[in-house]
Amino acid sequence: MNILSYLQKIGRALMVPVATLPAAAIMMGVGYWIDPVGWGGGSAWAAFFIKAGSAIIENMSLLFAVGVAYGMSKDKDGSAALSGLVGFLVVTTLCAPASVSMIQHIPLADVPAAFGKISNNQFIGILVGIVSAELYNRFSHVELTKALSFFSGRRLVPILVSFVMILVAFVLMYIWPLVFNALVSFGEHIQRLGSVGAGIYAFFNRLLIPVGLHHALNSVFWFDVAGINDIPKFFGGQQSIDAGTAIVGITGRYQAGFFPIMMFGLPGAALAIYQCARPENRSKVAGIMIAGAFAAFFTGITEPLEFSFMFVAPVLYFLHALLTGLSVFIAAQMHWMAGFGFSAGLVDMVLSSRNPLAVHWYMLIPQGLVFFVIYYLVFRFTIKRFNLLTPGRELAVAGDEGDGYNVDIEPPVATTRAGETQALARRYISAIGGSENLTGIDACITRLRLNVKDSSLVNESLAKNLGAQGVIRLNKESVQVIVGTRAEIIAGAMRSVLAEGPVEAARSVSQAPAAPQPAATVVDAPAARPVVVSLTSPITGEIVPLDQVPDEAFASKAVGDGVAIRPTDRLVLSPANGTLIKVFGTHHAFCLETDTGAEVIVHIGIDTVGLQGQGFTCLVEEGGKVTQGQPILELDLDYLNAHARSMISPVVVSNMDRFGAISAIASGTVVAGVTPLLDITSK
Repeated sequence: MNILSYLQKIGRALMVPVATLPAAAIMMGVGYWIDPVGWGGGSAWAAFFIKAGSAIIENMSLLFAVGVAYGMSKDKDGSAALSGLVGFLVVTTLCAPASVSMIQHIPLADVPAAFGKISNNQFIGILVGIVSAELYNRFSHVELTKALSFFSGRRLVPILVSFVMILVAFVLMYIWPLVFNALVSFGEHIQRLGSVGAGIYAFFNRLLIPVGLHHALNSVFWFDVAGINDIPKFFGGQQSIDAGTAIVGITGRYQAGFFPIMMFGLPGAALAIYQCARPENRSKVAGIMIAGAFAAFFTGITEPLEFSFMFVAPVLYFLHALLTGLSVFIAAQMHWMAGFGFSAGLVDMVLSSRNPLAVHWYMLIPQGLVFFVIYYLVFRFTIKRFNLLTPGRELAVAGDEGDGYNVDIEPPVATTRAGETQALARRYISAIGGSENLTGIDACITRLRLNVKDSSLVNESLAKNLGAQGVIRLNKESVQVIVGTRAEIIAGAMRSVLAEGPVEAARSVSQAPAAPQPAATVVDAPAARPVVVSLTSPITGEIVPLDQVPDEAFASKAVGDGVAIRPTDRLVLSPANGTLIKVFGTHHAFCLETDTGAEVIVHIGIDTVGLQGQGFTCLVEEGGKVTQGQPILELDLDYLNAHARSMISPVVVSNMDRFGAISAIASGTVVAGVTPLLDITSK
């Protein structure tokens, strides 16, 4: 798995704890609305709402540890979440100031300030969650000796996590202060740069949020770590002015420029993310985007929006950091000032508006409107141009339903047949030898890639009766079942079925291979029957007969009938007019349904699914209409030729049972979008 794919996995897992933030923001916003001056001190109802919301906000690091451990676990089991909790408690207890003082034999007063906030540091929570999930995925099925059997499997993981976290805490004891102190020194240098320094600070403030180190930087600028003390001086108002500690038009410059971003910019980003989501997912994306935008505008809480794209689209987060720096620089340069006690939302803007240090605070509103447009345009363009997988744009990632967000996305037809699919998945598990024989489930665009204990227990005839076009035993522990373009959906349903409990093997297991199904014959001359559709070559390259493809599923025509091509050019085009009904998540294959109903699978290379998307760029969204010759994929041939097992690329029709014959009308060299490749005739 490449680093981008892993970050996307983390991003999906983060949606579990992030989903709690809108609730916190709404509760705190209501509380501040009820009691905008006393913040709960003047109203019991306000106190209820504010304290309830702050209970979530103040424990986000703990929620990250539990949520990430759960979301990244392979089967979304509660034991993984428990392991995250155990790991977090161990690390934060060992790295608490009192523990550091005891372990390192230093006075409590001499313990580095870096450890003072470690218990509520989101980076620590995410780190613990990732480590806990990886340990769970590796050891949750380990069986111990009979005497220790009670601690086998999932019960073993929290124990292992507790010991591993001792090592993690030990490393943090020596690394964390160095990182913290470096940030403090950096902040002290930046304050000497005036408005430019304010912009640089804001840029790094956002950039450090993913690792939770922005608190160290904030302490330099907002509080009295290096003498700046921007927030207390601002809220000192006239007293600060009289004491000579605050300067009108200067004090507040490390706060004011955040208002346009939090109240307007990020809601603009939310609108862009919503509009770029796939149509079938927009209603679900709208919920989290609206709640996040409300939280950002009203209270200045931005985590629900920022964490929705922070890890799945890092380039967007970098642009967000740049724009934040620009906004803070503009406000500081123009001496438009406002301050906040909680965050840069509407509540704090209104509360600070009467402060004598709030100079031209109302100008932050038109500045914010401009940034709303900028964010919307920048985010929309970047998402579309680079095909970023922001919320609602993910391709089907079956089995990841446990992250609390819309990741297991299926075409509408599948959702109307959910019960049918679950029943089919259960029968496939039985055909594989039951849950006892099944150790791993994955899927390519047309096949189930299964890990088993013994491939001889697979009931091939039953699998074919269920609709499989073929069963391939690669070795004793690996089996592939050719099921067509619903492979991902069936794989996800199989995971769901296994999560509900064990499944028995089919009672009657026949090891004899089933009689091969008749396949359409490729002939050298056009068929006499009417041609239903003519396919042009989707790839420029050399024709290779299908039986020479180094993959049994394609060579045996189990996937479908057609030809193969060895690519020599980077573009892959649509072979006909139709609908792109499936683009595999790693972009190595797609399925086109022509306007006449033929399902054409274009599979670039053999076993290229293992490249995890490297070398492939998808140019068209799944579900969209395409025309013959329209670019679908762009290939990095240098990378693919160096890393793929074979670049021979099958082009096959998977539903030939609906048609009469398929005729190969090309040989030798073919040109994408120009050379006629295959003719399909009616029955």
